[in-house]
Amino acid sequence: MKPSKSAESQTATLAEIAREAGVSAPTVSKVLNGRADVAPATRARVEELLRTHGYRRRRAEASRSPLIDLVFHELESAWAMEVIRGVENVARDAGLSVVLSESAGRLTPGRTWADQVAARRPHGVVLVLSGLDESQRALLTSRSIPFVVMDPAGDPGPDVPSIGATNWQGGLAATRHLVELGHTRIGAISGPSRMMCSRARVDGYRAALETAGLPVDPSLVVAGDFHHDAGYRLGLELLRRPDRPTAVFAGNDLQALGLYEAARELGLRIPEDLSVVGFDDLPVARWVGPPLTTVRQPLTEMAEAAARLVLELGSAAEERTATRVELATSLVVRSSTAALAAE
Repeated sequence: MKPSKSAESQTATLAEIAREAGVSAPTVSKVLNGRADVAPATRARVEELLRTHGYRRRRAEASRSPLIDLVFHELESAWAMEVIRGVENVARDAGLSVVLSESAGRLTPGRTWADQVAARRPHGVVLVLSGLDESQRALLTSRSIPFVVMDPAGDPGPDVPSIGATNWQGGLAATRHLVELGHTRIGAISGPSRMMCSRARVDGYRAALETAGLPVDPSLVVAGDFHHDAGYRLGLELLRRPDRPTAVFAGNDLQALGLYEAARELGLRIPEDLSVVGFDDLPVARWVGPPLTTVRQPLTEMAEAAARLVLELGSAAEERTATRVELATSLVVRSSTAALAAE
């Protein structure tokens, strides 16, 4: 931060800030100089007072490394390559390199990803399906490292820049497609309820049923984890019911593939006996048999938007208001859905 006051009044102001915050002058100095060894609550209190007294953080362009940090909750995600490709496209055009990290810590023993990012001083950080706790936010903010959360796992809050997709509209379109094919018993395999994108997709599913005048049967909605095994296990649970659904919105493509396996095991044909819709439109959705009807989530474009936003935040002369951007999803109809067979 830099003061808009004279050197003499600056000293007095720093002393005033220390008194107002109930801390020592050295603590205020640590916050002012971006030191990490200050408690998050104390840092937030001091930074608010610094802003009140006219201090603004300097943009440390010269000291930044030519990097964008891309932080995944887990790098084994099936769509990680789509995201990496998008961030790399923007980084390459800006003359920057991309560094990958895992917030779960399996690939970064000993130090947290936030500590490593702070040490590298990149131009910015893109976090994928991973939120920030208060200490991590304070650390990045203290080093003037901008960050953007892509498809946040929870509600990012109004003060966190984020990029997502129209998950509610995607769930609505997937379910409406099945309704238009004549299906009335439509199941859903959701992702984890803590994830904002998962909740939005299920809300869209419910809205489509309600709009069509169909009852929402809670027993037909089961919670998965967005992985193949959950689609298989929960698919068996749904399809073994005597009043099984004739169609399932699988929540994402991986769970849809698990559902394919469950249907085959039970002797059900797709789409003759069961219609299936996924979400993501991963490359594998085109390769499976039958090719999967799914909701396309523009992952590469979302990653590009996140990378561009984080670079804009880093180059802005003044602090910008947090931004939430959602890119449109679209239904891709292939061969895994069909009209309800006459009984």
